[in-house]
Amino acid sequence: MRRTALLVSAALLTGLLPLASAGAATGAEEPPPVPVDRFEGEVPFASQPAEGIFTWGGDSDDPPKLELAARDDAPEGDKVLSGTYDISGYGGFTHDFAANEPGHDWSAHKGIRFWWDGKNSGKRVNFEIKDGGANGEASELWTTSFTDEWTGWHQVEIPFTDFAYRTDYQPVGGIDQNLGLTEMWGYALTLPTGTPGTFAMDGVELYGKADPALTTKVLTGASVYPVKEGGTAGVRISVATTGSAPLAGPVTVAYESAGGSAGAGTDYTPVKGEFTFPAGTASGATHTVSVPTLKDKAAEPAETIPLKLTVTGAKAPAETPQVVIDAHGLPYLDARLPVKRRVADLLSRMSLEEKAGQMTQAERNAVGTGGDIAAYDLGSLLSGGGSTPTPNTAAAWAKMIDGFQLRAQATRFQIPLIYGVDAVHGHNNLVGATVLPHNIGIGATRDPGTAEKAGAVTAAEVRATGIPWDFAPCLCVTRDERWGRSYESFGEDPALVKQMETVVQGLQGARDGKDLDRDDKVLATAKHFVGDGGTAYGSSTTGSYTIDQGVTKVTRQELEAVHLAPFQEAVDRGIGTVMPSYSSLDIIGDDEGPVKMHADAAMINGVLKDRMGFDGFVISDWQAIDQLPGDYASDVRTSVNAGLDMIMVPTAYKDFRTTLVDEVKAGRISEPRIDDAVSRILTQKFKLGLFEKPYADTSGAAAIGSAGHRAVARTAAAESQVLLKNAGGVLPLKKSQKVYVAGSNADDIGNQTGGWTVTWQGSSGKITDGTTVLEGMKKAAPGATISYSKDASAPTDGYDVGVVVVGETPYAEGIGDVGNGNDLELTPADQAAVDKVCGAMKCAVLIVSGRPQLIGDRLGDIDALVASWLPGTEGDGVADVLYGAKPFTGQLPVTWPKSQAQLPINVGDTAYDPQFPFGWGLTTLRTPPGGGTLTLKALALAAAAAQKAGSAEAGRAVVGKARLLVQQKVGQDITPAVAEPFADADHLLLSGRYADAVAKLTEAYRAA
Repeated sequence: MRRTALLVSAALLTGLLPLASAGAATGAEEPPPVPVDRFEGEVPFASQPAEGIFTWGGDSDDPPKLELAARDDAPEGDKVLSGTYDISGYGGFTHDFAANEPGHDWSAHKGIRFWWDGKNSGKRVNFEIKDGGANGEASELWTTSFTDEWTGWHQVEIPFTDFAYRTDYQPVGGIDQNLGLTEMWGYALTLPTGTPGTFAMDGVELYGKADPALTTKVLTGASVYPVKEGGTAGVRISVATTGSAPLAGPVTVAYESAGGSAGAGTDYTPVKGEFTFPAGTASGATHTVSVPTLKDKAAEPAETIPLKLTVTGAKAPAETPQVVIDAHGLPYLDARLPVKRRVADLLSRMSLEEKAGQMTQAERNAVGTGGDIAAYDLGSLLSGGGSTPTPNTAAAWAKMIDGFQLRAQATRFQIPLIYGVDAVHGHNNLVGATVLPHNIGIGATRDPGTAEKAGAVTAAEVRATGIPWDFAPCLCVTRDERWGRSYESFGEDPALVKQMETVVQGLQGARDGKDLDRDDKVLATAKHFVGDGGTAYGSSTTGSYTIDQGVTKVTRQELEAVHLAPFQEAVDRGIGTVMPSYSSLDIIGDDEGPVKMHADAAMINGVLKDRMGFDGFVISDWQAIDQLPGDYASDVRTSVNAGLDMIMVPTAYKDFRTTLVDEVKAGRISEPRIDDAVSRILTQKFKLGLFEKPYADTSGAAAIGSAGHRAVARTAAAESQVLLKNAGGVLPLKKSQKVYVAGSNADDIGNQTGGWTVTWQGSSGKITDGTTVLEGMKKAAPGATISYSKDASAPTDGYDVGVVVVGETPYAEGIGDVGNGNDLELTPADQAAVDKVCGAMKCAVLIVSGRPQLIGDRLGDIDALVASWLPGTEGDGVADVLYGAKPFTGQLPVTWPKSQAQLPINVGDTAYDPQFPFGWGLTTLRTPPGGGTLTLKALALAAAAAQKAGSAEAGRAVVGKARLLVQQKVGQDITPAVAEPFADADHLLLSGRYADAVAKLTEAYRAA
């Protein structure tokens, strides 16, 4: 589902008849075929943005092997495209036009055809074309298939009318979901899986005369027309042509109200008639059919009135529009009643099938235009990472979600959808949104206020696009930097994670949920329950992952203290939803072995819901129940009985809903369990105010990416910078200095924002709006000489100081696991840049990454070292501390290792010898106090007093002074005897034990 741009486009070959000329033949009886691909070598094997043929697949073995082979029996020319394949997941090939070419006009033709060398295998081959959009990688995918059921060469003809819009996957989301054929980008073939095979094809071309139904269409303004009882609905019917040309001939539309759940003559006045759009009518002309409804005194659920359309001279609408008389007079609709009573009333009216629909969450692309929302009573939709509307704007998001909500109005009780999205560091799927530091950076700030403000900015921008639900925050306690999700954690210490959970209030508002209906708040999700940050390296069984989705093996005491503690805090803060982890839990001593969290009833029902008192609902992770042992019915039964209330089944929503109903009818899932789940879901929908306001409130849209929001992100970025070393006071820089900037991450907004930015995995380059570190430096010192050489190849003479910004490129989840094509070393190019710059001048090295990078072998040559984490879109915040506009105040949220062999390494370990300990962070805010042990004794007394008085502010200030004193004495001579008590002191500080923290710092001071 998350694969990058796949399928394909056709290229018009040099020397062939240009596709655009095909339009001239429209009036002919049968236009001549137009070649698309001859496979004679004129189109290379290449990839975007260049024109060419390229392969793709689910893993490294899935892409087919292709060649242009000479064959005596070639149907056209001398060569054919031939290939071999052995595909376990998915694989195929694409022919894309160059991205900088205009799309081609195929609208004059009936379809596309090609020669296929059949093996009579009986296998189906999927064939796709790309329509509209900016280029082949930002277009709609339309699909069909053919069956290999002959031997030898056969010409396969596919009329364009056979192609259907792909609902299971779209690389950029829907554009208009109409096959326009005027801007085509090519074709692709998905080859059969399961057994090795060979293929050959030749002579791709357009054929035949266009079907008039493809160039002229009748459309309706909406699929659903809600109206209050007694009101009149106006159904807008329009005509549209390819290229917006006037109608070539008349188009007649006959209409009749027929069928549906509303009664003709009692609930509405029947309508029947006919109208004609004459030849020459402008494309876009509209006619409105009025459907009057009648009012009675009865309280009723919603009732439907389909308006059947019969079209002559054009293609009819894809579906029949429905007028819906709104539900009215029922207690659950009364906003004055308590939520509990509204839930009970609605639940008592619902069928088992409707309840099962509420427990089903589908991905937006899977439901296509949305007809299945009402057909299956779906309760929720989501956008997976990078699943966005086109264009990816705030207005397009709101329009898309409103369209889906409109569909839900066609259900009996008009229960609104709850739409969810992974906004894990701002509204990160939206281009132009404010992207904040990832959680690892927020943890480095040690500032609960900053965490809360970050949540508030995220909530405001997300809700302004019509989305009421955020799959955040991640409350994982990261215990191994090899984990590809390390940056989603606030840190390795549960006390730090708990301290940062103010983000929940930033997202949701008040703990009792009374703010959830505000236009700047969203329902939050605590994830991933429980232990996802503690999985053992090498324990994952998911593809090539090494640690993500693996097994967390802990004692019950460690489970409680480390992994469960943050979730109790979240429940106490009123968290609305919880998402279980893909990982498994193996509790030492219980003899049960690893249990997948989505099947762990003892933890979900027993601990989370019963013991902790969680009263929200539990939402599964993406297709996670498919990882449970057993058949699909077992997956559904086990997960729901374990306490899952809503299941994220991106594409399998029909199967899930049917299976869930069957399991209840068979008695394998109890009806009370279903009622509990649906009650929990409905409660949150009522709290969010969705029944009263299902559609997007875009009044806050102007604040998306605003200066005010970016100021919050800028402050967070500045506070997240951790100064690990600062020999000779290299930092802060002076505006009078000539600065030489180098490194791969100095001027790359994509690398700076990391994974989960615009797309699931994120990507390098200019992917959204923001300021890079280099741009921020130039803005901070406008008159200074600041030169940039990414690879440090430019001469280094004549500079006062160098700033080398290095680190990681984006990744997410198990794709980023160390050992899955990743490590913790700087790239050779970054190493070379550090060596050259730091060998030529005083230098500061900034590491932009989601986790610590191994730098020890170069540490002696580096004057200043900064852990910049993934600071988001506001590089100005990094520049603020580099130039001293703000002080360095950040502290390490995780231990910085010396080598990979030490991993995992965490505060509290008995053998603890890091490069930099947990909590380390120099400051340019104030000078350390003098006085040595005498000062520490005085600080110990002050800490004891603060602890006794329960004064967190005074306690943190006292411990902070002691920490600075210790760091000054230690310098870079961080021995195990220093590191262990120093890290322990920070844990004690986070736990509110200020006197004990100063005692540990005193121990570290004496060991230095």
